[in-house]
Amino acid sequence: MTELSKKETFYFGLMLFALFFGAGNLIFPPAVGYAAGSNVWEAMIGFLITSVGLPILGVTAIAKSGDLQSLTNRVHPGFGFVFTFITYLALGPFLVIPRAGSVAFEMGTVPLLPEVLRTSGWSLFVYSFIYFVISYWLCLNPSKLFERIGKVLTPILLIMIILVFIQSMFHPLGEYALPGEAYVNQAAFKGGIDGYSTMDALSALLLGSVVVSALRKRGISSSQKLSAITIKAGLIAGVFLAIIYMMIGYLGSTSHSIIEGAANGGQIMTAIVLHLFGKWGTILLGIVFILACLTTSVGLLAACGEYFHSIVPRISYKQWIGILCIISVGVTNLGLDQIISFSVPIVSAIYPLTIVLIVLTLMHHVFKGRSAVYIGSLLATSLISIVDGLKQAGLEVEHVEKLYRYLPWYSEGLGWVVPALAGATIGCIWSFMRSEPNDLPVSEAVE
Repeated sequence: MTELSKKETFYFGLMLFALFFGAGNLIFPPAVGYAAGSNVWEAMIGFLITSVGLPILGVTAIAKSGDLQSLTNRVHPGFGFVFTFITYLALGPFLVIPRAGSVAFEMGTVPLLPEVLRTSGWSLFVYSFIYFVISYWLCLNPSKLFERIGKVLTPILLIMIILVFIQSMFHPLGEYALPGEAYVNQAAFKGGIDGYSTMDALSALLLGSVVVSALRKRGISSSQKLSAITIKAGLIAGVFLAIIYMMIGYLGSTSHSIIEGAANGGQIMTAIVLHLFGKWGTILLGIVFILACLTTSVGLLAACGEYFHSIVPRISYKQWIGILCIISVGVTNLGLDQIISFSVPIVSAIYPLTIVLIVLTLMHHVFKGRSAVYIGSLLATSLISIVDGLKQAGLEVEHVEKLYRYLPWYSEGLGWVVPALAGATIGCIWSFMRSEPNDLPVSEAVE
């Protein structure tokens, strides 16, 4: 059986870091730092728990279960297919992949274009076509992602970001600002909510599968080996994510002297690199954004290609990647605002379910894998998350919201937590009352 060296495992971790590190990951930390001011480190602790901790747990859940379909089948095969299908579509060609392409254009290319081309629809079309041709080439052989991303693109991305941080050490941006109102007393909690918004726990279920698939194509067949190496790669990726987040979070916290009233992290990062590098900063930031978006797009395209090929094997993996790229070009050209407007409701509905699935998977042996626990917890969670999704879609849910407002942390977007715990408890009691057999093999149940 093929063995991986420590160096190769490290590069797999770098690959996973790059797959995670998209445009949103570049925008959220400086925004948190900017708002938290002098309480930046307290806020970043909370941010790291949800933006790094949850994705690592997600990768671990996939490492232990094999893939998202196997994980969700523990609830029910019907639920497993529907949830997995919707998740791949949401993180794939209809939402996240086109959003990455659009953000790469808006933040990485538009600032470099002449004024006459910035508002031309043809500019986005030509750019998105080239962007997804490159993405297609990078995805042609999933086993090559290790060399193309882990060994090449990731080091370039890391060097670019570290270069910005080092320059700020020689040319400090300014002093810490006073913390914003939301970060005065509960900065860690608010930072945790902000980290929850990165949506990386959802991405982890697909990107973890990319690592498992790449390892299998390199000759790693033992489930124990696959699990161990994937978890190590997740931890390595988590360390690099945490380091980069703290760097750019710090930059945001000291940037008030160069930008006032920033609306988002993209504006903050733009102001920082322009201040530190002048006009060359625009080029530097453009490269960082394009690389960050490209690596995430490639990882998600590879994961979606593998999945759709598994359910429709008559269409080859390469053909699926081509189909997904063509769809992504079309959706990208709807524009970033339009993509975000219909992505938020869907992600709001399925993201809490994803977190609950991850936690239950990691506790699978504790409750002997009884399906009633999964069903009870996910059903209770869905009653909250679906309403949140409908609200984000602009539909009238005021009467339901009046009832839900009594739930702890509902106003912070975490109203599903207590129902999830209650649902799991009821499911556990129900399974014992009905003497429901556990879902684990005898050998695993004994453990």
